[in-house]
Amino acid sequence: MTHQTTTKRRGFKLFNYVSEIVNELKKVVWLTRREVAYLTGLVLIVTIIAGIVLGAIDFGFTELVNRVFVGG
Repeated sequence: MTHQTTTKRRGFKLFNYVSEIVNELKKVVWLTRREVAYLTGLVLIVTIIAGIVLGAIDFGFTELVNRVFVGG
């Protein structure tokens, strides 16, 4: 009989947990579609610029190492 009570309590706790999650999600201020599009574009631009800069630095160090150690 103790086993059934324990199972019911776990189920009840799980239900409360899910219920609290739903309540918290209702309080969230979601971004508009326009804000999401703008911020996504901004992230893509910053990522591309960072990739170009890091690629240029990598290329520069590769050339430097080749000239100093390889003698090319």
